[in-house]
Amino acid sequence: MIKVNGRILVIDDDELIGRMLSRSLKSSGFEVRVETGAEGIVDKIKAWFPDIVLLDISLPGRSGIDILREIVEQRLPAQVVMLTADDTAETAVKAMKLGAVDYLTKPFNIEEVKILFHNILERVNLTREVDYLRKVHAVSFDREMIGVSAAMKDLRSTVEKMAAARVSSLLITGESGTGKELMARYFHNMLQDSAEARRRPYIAVNCAALPEHLLESELFGYEKGSFTDAKTDKKGVFELANGGVILLDEVGEMQPALQSKLLRFLEERKVRHIGGAENIPVNVAVIATTNKDLSEEVKNGAFRSDLFYRLNSFHVTMPSLRERKEDIPLLARHFTSLFSRRYNKKGITSISPAAEKIMTAYPWPGNIRELKNCVERLVVLGNAGDILAENLPRAMTGAQPAVDRSTDGRFVLPEAGISLEDLERDLIRQALERTKHNKAQAAKLLNITYDTLRYQVKKYGLEE
Repeated sequence: MIKVNGRILVIDDDELIGRMLSRSLKSSGFEVRVETGAEGIVDKIKAWFPDIVLLDISLPGRSGIDILREIVEQRLPAQVVMLTADDTAETAVKAMKLGAVDYLTKPFNIEEVKILFHNILERVNLTREVDYLRKVHAVSFDREMIGVSAAMKDLRSTVEKMAAARVSSLLITGESGTGKELMARYFHNMLQDSAEARRRPYIAVNCAALPEHLLESELFGYEKGSFTDAKTDKKGVFELANGGVILLDEVGEMQPALQSKLLRFLEERKVRHIGGAENIPVNVAVIATTNKDLSEEVKNGAFRSDLFYRLNSFHVTMPSLRERKEDIPLLARHFTSLFSRRYNKKGITSISPAAEKIMTAYPWPGNIRELKNCVERLVVLGNAGDILAENLPRAMTGAQPAVDRSTDGRFVLPEAGISLEDLERDLIRQALERTKHNKAQAAKLLNITYDTLRYQVKKYGLEE
């Protein structure tokens, strides 16, 4: 198989030159598209994401210099090489000052063009590698799988073995807030074993955030004119993640019709754009996450059994925080350090032993997300010094219940007073737990509107 070295967009009104460049560059492993006009060309660049744009200076109706200026002003990542029949220094200097990386004059030697493009792509790839390494070294502790518990050690070991074997799909399940997406990123990082591998893309898609038809176009892409708003061709994220990893978050929310197309992709590793006829080979690792019990969803007819068995070939479950209590102090200290820096609370650097003991005993129904939100609030509202046991929320300390009822049904304010915010947060959390996060039912329990509940859930970080 010919290795694809990069995407080249040729913009030249001379069809003969376009065909010749397309044929020669494709034979050397480049992916090539040719455009003969300037109309809508910047939108086409945005839709196709070429690595290099070979742009003729003289186009019908518009100057290539103007197009170059627009590409630079919009900060599109494509490297622009100008093509001109004018072999004067003035033209080249003008193009280079505007942002072109090089220029070619007609007639040109096709072998020299290939060498030029290879050199440009090497520089681009080196820049991407440097950017990646900077991100890796600057990555926060949030991005790592923190934990000294046996459960986390076993989990890391298992995922590392799967990454070493280059498994093509992985299912990660677990309660909300346990760090499923962090584990997906950990798997992705385990693939970064060479200069080439470090450029592997990672793209996350929330399957619950988009309607079915939009999710399909997001995943598989579409052809121009395939529906009303399809003004240009668009690649789907399966193609954009080629060579890397795609995360399908909340895959249990995907509708059955789209589940069928996902299964076909997992079996064939090919995508077909909406409205297209071509099957495009794609090499991408698919990670699916869900807090649902997919085996139960299969029994209920909400999830395809064949897709479940395909995803379940390689499956790990994130342990809840109450199953890895040894990690709670470590996580709490990390978040304290993280937020003290973020909010410039340099005087808050640690947690008292008594507070750590209470935090370790607390069941953390919201898992790591709840712990993180709790520590953030303690740091923001705290003063200089350790986080103490008395600073912790009442629901955590096991203090006298915040509210009680008198004989006439009214709530009674305790003598010591209460934190209204803590009370409200705890009642909303209880309503969500009782209704298994059905917001409509939880809103009824609390006698508030659905929109009010949504606002409060977001405010207190209680999203499922």
